[in-house]
Amino acid sequence: MLRQGLRREHVGIVVLWCALSDAVLMAAGVAGLAGVLGAQPALTFWLTLGGVTFLAVYGVLALRRALRPSALHAAAGQGALTALQALAQAAAFTLLNPHVYLDTVVLVGSVGARYELVDRWWYTAGAASASALWFSALGYGARLLAPWFERPRAWQALDAFVGATMLVLAGLLATRLF
Repeated sequence: MLRQGLRREHVGIVVLWCALSDAVLMAAGVAGLAGVLGAQPALTFWLTLGGVTFLAVYGVLALRRALRPSALHAAAGQGALTALQALAQAAAFTLLNPHVYLDTVVLVGSVGARYELVDRWWYTAGAASASALWFSALGYGARLLAPWFERPRAWQALDAFVGATMLVLAGLLATRLF
């Protein structure tokens, strides 16, 4: 999302995909999928293990990128993605990331399912609106950071922060396994 926003390429379609995906997954969790997952400890274990693995690998890759920083030239157009490629990349990152399911379906869904029927949909609408606001701010607000990310050191700092954060999240999620 950040790279697409910095390059000002296909931001709308990526923001829309991410916001709609979160909304659908949250609604599925609130509608009862969180309860189904909660009743299947083996599925929850494997989903959690997948989340730990995904986050750890992503964290290590980000730390490796931090060792070889490069600048992003937003106006250069080199390495530009087509709209379909940008959407496919966003879809893969969303749907293949087990942590997304833990956050949206299990966490948000299990909290929302505690409310009475009408209130749970208000809760879902609020959570989905917050998610859409976050993705919009990240995608469209990224252009304000473009001058800063012209410097390789900025990418190095971001990749180091992302890598460390992903590894911490993987560790915290791993504690749920045992």
